[in-house]
Parts: sequence; C-alpha cells; structure tokens
Amino acid sequence: MTIRALVYGDVDLNIIDGSAIWAQSMTQALAAAGCEVTLLLKAQVKTDRLVAPLTEVPGVTLRRPYEERLLADLGPRGLTPEQAVSLITRLDAERRFDLVVVRGRRLAAIAAHTEALAGRLWTYLTDVPQTVADLTSTAVAELTDIAVASRFLLCQTEELRGFLESAVPAACGKSVLFPPVVVLPEGVAGAGEPHTPLKLVYTGKFAPRWNTLEMTELPSALEQRGVAAELHMIGDKIHRDSPDWAKRMAKALEDTPGVTWHGGRPRAEALSLSAGCDVGLSWRDPEMDASLELSTKVLELGGLGLPVVLNRTPMHEELLGADYPLYAGEDLDSAADAIALAADPEVYRFAARRCAQASARFTLERAAERLRGYLDLAFPQAPAGTDPARPLKVVVAGHDLKFFTRLADHLTSLPGLEVRMDEWESLRAHDQYRSKELAAWADVVICEWCGPNALFYAEHKRPGQRLLVRLHRFELYAEWPRKLDIDKVDAIICVSPYYADLTRERAGWPADKVIVLPNWVDVEQLDRPKLPGAEYTLGMIGIAPSRKRLDRGLDVLDELRRRDPRYTLAVKTKQPWDYWWIWNRTEERDYYERTYRRIQRSERLSEGVVFDPFGPDVAVWLRRVGFMLSTSDDESFHLAPAECAASGGVPSVLAWPGADTIYSKRWVHQDTSAMADAIHAIVSEGRFDAARRAAQAEISENYALRRVCAMWTDLIVSGTVPRPLDLDRFAPLTAQ
Repeated sequence: MTIRALVYGDVDLNIIDGSAIWAQSMTQALAAAGCEVTLLLKAQVKTDRLVAPLTEVPGVTLRRPYEERLLADLGPRGLTPEQAVSLITRLDAERRFDLVVVRGRRLAAIAAHTEALAGRLWTYLTDVPQTVADLTSTAVAELTDIAVASRFLLCQTEELRGFLESAVPAACGKSVLFPPVVVLPEGVAGAGEPHTPLKLVYTGKFAPRWNTLEMTELPSALEQRGVAAELHMIGDKIHRDSPDWAKRMAKALEDTPGVTWHGGRPRAEALSLSAGCDVGLSWRDPEMDASLELSTKVLELGGLGLPVVLNRTPMHEELLGADYPLYAGEDLDSAADAIALAADPEVYRFAARRCAQASARFTLERAAERLRGYLDLAFPQAPAGTDPARPLKVVVAGHDLKFFTRLADHLTSLPGLEVRMDEWESLRAHDQYRSKELAAWADVVICEWCGPNALFYAEHKRPGQRLLVRLHRFELYAEWPRKLDIDKVDAIICVSPYYADLTRERAGWPADKVIVLPNWVDVEQLDRPKLPGAEYTLGMIGIAPSRKRLDRGLDVLDELRRRDPRYTLAVKTKQPWDYWWIWNRTEERDYYERTYRRIQRSERLSEGVVFDPFGPDVAVWLRRVGFMLSTSDDESFHLAPAECAASGGVPSVLAWPGADTIYSKRWVHQDTSAMADAIHAIVSEGRFDAARRAAQAEISENYALRRVCAMWTDLIVSGTVPRPLDLDRFAPLTAQ
C-alpha cells in the first residue's frame, strides 16, 4: 500500500529561511521514504526558487491555492491558519490522506480541534514556549490538545523533546525526533582552504537577535586585527518590527565597505555562493542561547565544508564538541577574535572537518530512514493469516487498562484486526448489555486482570471463541482465580516465569494453560543520550508501599558516598501519603517516618537524595540516571530497571523471588553490599559504557515493545505461544 501524506507549513516559500527550507526538505524526505506527498502552499508563488526543485521529485504534487483559485477570499499575505485547515479538510475529503504533517502552533491548535483529522496529525513543533516562564496554563492546555490529536509530535532536538514532555504529560510517548534535513546540490563544496581576503557568509533573515546588523561591522573589526575580510550576505527578508532598526539594517547592507549584499537568491544559487566563501556566520544574541532549536544554516554550511562561527551553548557543544575553536561570545570583539583564528589554515581545517562531520548526521537519507521507522509504527503490515476484508474481531475487557494501552494501540492499528474496548467502571461495575453484545460479537476476548471480567466472559464464551486472561500479582491472592472455569480459558498470561509457576501451584491449573508474555519496554522512546555524570546517579521509581524498600536503596547510596561523594540517588515517585490506603496503615507510616528521618539526620544521605515528582516523563528523567535500583521484597516483573537499561543505563537488582527469570544474573545481586560493590567497580574501572551497552542489548532483544507486540499478535491470530527466554546465555558482567 502506498501511504498518502499531506504537508502544510504556515510558511511562505517565496522567502528563503529555515522554515521554508523545512517545508521543502520534509516533502523530499517523505517522498524518499516511499510516500505519495501533496505539498499545500501557503502563498502565491512569486519566485519558484524553492518550489521548482520539488516539481521534479517523483510522487510529489504541489497544490497552489492562489493559482488554482481553491478559495474565494484569499488575502495578500497567504492562507490564514483557519483557511489552511479548512482547505486541508476539503482536500482530505476528496481523497483521504493517511497522515497530515503540519507546522505552526496556531495552525496546529486549529487542526487539533478538527475531528476529521484527529489521530492523523504529525505535528512539527518549533514555535512553542521554550522557557518555564512562558509556559502559561493557556499554552500548556493548547499544547495538550495538540498532543492528544496528534499521532506524532515531531521535535527538532532532544532538548525540545525533553522540555515538552516535562511540561505536557500528553506529549510523552508521542514525541519523536525529526532534526533539520540538509539537502545540498551535487558538486557544490568549499575550497578547503581560507582565501585572502577571508570571505565571510551569512544567509537567512535579517533580524536584531540574529546579530545581522552587528555582522556588517566585522570586516572593519577584522582589519584592526590584521585580517583582511569581506562579508557576503544573502537574503531579502528584513524584520520590520522596529522601523528604525530596519532602516539601519538596509543602509548597512547597501553602504558598508567590505559588505556585499546579494539579495534573495534561489536556494541552489545561495548554496553555491556560500560554498565560494570561507567562514559561515551563525553568531546570535545571547538571548538565543537558550533556544531549543538547531539552525539548519549551520548544518548546510558545514555540509559545504565551511567552518561556522556560532555561540557556545550545550547544544552546540554536543554537536561540535567543547574544543571546537570558533565559538563566539556576546560582543563584536569576541566574534572577530573567533573569526581571526580561522585565518590559520590548521585551525581552519580542524573546524571545517568538525562541521562537516556534524552535518553528515542530518542528510536526506538519514531523514528518510527515520521517517520510514515512524511510518512502520503508524502503518504496520497485516499479520499473516488475517484478511483485512474480513478482520478478526477482538475485544479487550477490563476495569483498568493502563498496563495494556500501548498493546491495545498496536492491535488497533493492525489491518486484519478489528478491536473494540469494553472498559469497566470498576472491578465489578460495567454495562452488562454492552458486554454481552461484545461477547456475542468477538472471535477473541482478552481480559486484562483475572477478575470479575474474566468470570463474565468465561460464562458467556461461545463455541469457537478464544478467551485469553492476563493475570497480575494482585489477583493471584484474591478469590477470582478459584472461581474461574479454567476449561473455558484458552490461556492464562503471566508476565514472568516465576509468577507463571506460582500461578500453576496456587490455582492448580493445567501447566500448558499458563503461559508467559513479558511486559514491554518502549526501547525506541527511552533510548536517549545520557547527560554528563549520569554514571554517578542512582535511580528509583516508585517507593510506596514499604515493600519497595527505599531503606535498602539508602544502604547502597550510603556505602557508595562513603567511597565517592559524587554518587546521588534520584527518586521519582508519589509520596506514601498520596495513597490513602498506605498512609492509613500505622506500620507503613512508621516505616516512612523512620526512613525519612534517617535521610535528614545522616551527613552522607542528607545531600545525596533528590525526590522528583511522579509523572509520565520517565524518558527525560532517565537521561540523568546511570543505575536503576530494584531493592523490593518482591516484584512480579519490575519495569524500572528494564526501562533504565533501554535508556542506556544499568539495572541493579536485588535477588527478590524470580528476579533471575527476568534479568540475567549479571545484574542480580545477593545483598546491598554486593550491589554497591558492583556499581562502584563498573564506574571506577571505566566499564560503565560497556555495561550499559550490554544491558541495553539484553533488554532490547527480550522486551522491546515491537517484539512483545509481535508475541501478542501471534497469540491472538494463531494461538502461537512464545518460546521461553534463555537468560543463561548472557555472560556474567565480570567476564567482559
């Protein structure tokens, strides 16, 4: 099947800037990923320098609202967001699109409230608040609506994704990376050596915070340093928020000695002009240092082989390295000093090589590969043995589906399956008429929790229908398993071998009826770069009730801080008093009072423990965590160590019953002393990177969301039971 995509950005393709380049490159990348793409233009085409190359791309169709007279009331400045959404909806009704890519916050907000587009929006976010102060309740509500209506939120940088997920819970699990795309004409490249005079180049818009007026002073400042230089400026968009500034900018472009203004040029010509220069400029006002966006121009210039002068920021250091020589400070002198360094051929070659290496990570081929991965997630193939024309009818029933949501999303997206949800109000309360109707309709019923829902569907099971029941730790000690007619059940599903054995023993059910389908870990969402110093941060997620044993985690931390005070413990959790059923128990309250008093009174612990609020932004939080502690008395699976491993950290698990059936023995320790010894050895001996790579590989192979979804699909469609995991094949960590 050919996937049909529509792209619309609230950007004018007559003007060369980063947003216009985005529209062009997004269209090209989707086409390269195999989509049939329609690009809807915002404005009348006055110059085709960005549009013309797209007419030659196979599978791309341009829709021109002005030339085609698609709307009657078009104004001189292009489509309004309201007009654009109306037109997108109309085009979609004529021939449905599988996904709609939109850029522009106001546009996205309107599209999010358009029911016909819900779930098909791929929203590219840039013009969003980028500081906590700007994140008003109104902005959060608007971004929440956008997130809920979108299939994906496309974020340009890891920093933007993390900021968004921390502020907007609905964005968690939907935010994915789509960095800038660098598409360069063939055969266009810099000379590789600096000229005399040194040729500086700036391309883009002229605006106060982009330091473009200050740039025109650089040739004079460099002359004072004994460096002959000339500045070439390409672009025709002068910001006019301040008329006085705009006049001074225009005059500087036209009259400053050593400055050549080329005006607006077709993109290929602008890149060719840039390649004929020596040093690119992306030096900006310090106010821009906190930006969560990455300049496309920096990457384009690097791809041409030019070194770039830019501000020193954490994002730029991540891109080019802390030792990159051409970072500029706040004032003109610092920028001139950095540029003067580039006159040295050795420095020039080093800086140019760094920029070229960085740019190579943002090619059209990389973008298309990334998009293919997202397309595979959004549009999976029909499972073998199913017929989309006559789909297998599946019901998912339960009172609390939070542990099944991602699996349900996957099953719902599969051609060949028709999935309906029977969400019960509580363990026992439900719409009996609807449940009976679904029981009569379904080919396969999945009961999430072995509770009254399982008893109901077993009672109403039809001949030829299959009933699958997932049992959690909670129900194992309740009365419902004893009441369940196991002859009506095709499979009881447990998340670990230990609990499967315990279920067989306690319930007395036939061994072959009880199978293991593990919990899933969203490896692709969790795999993010670790922050510096992560190896010294231990983590715990959820420390209530007391059987989670925060006190043992403190034992580990205490021992590690005795050896090295850099170790800290980050605890992401609700507090025990947030759970009435825990805080009402005297023994629970006593435990936490003792434990928290210990933290306060211990010199080593008082400055080494940080409590972070509970929330879905686990992927962001894990960037700073190197080791995840699992110190509980017992667990059915315990996802936190697996999630940490997927994030590029190391699981550290006490030997609670069944731990070694989920995690290989290299991560399992007999007591807190052994756990502390293992952690410190990994860090102090320089083995952290090796350990985390091994852990990530193990968890990805065994519990990745895609793999677990495939297991569930095979069980539902054909009754295939997955093979048991072989954890013994993973070598002990000490042998590495």
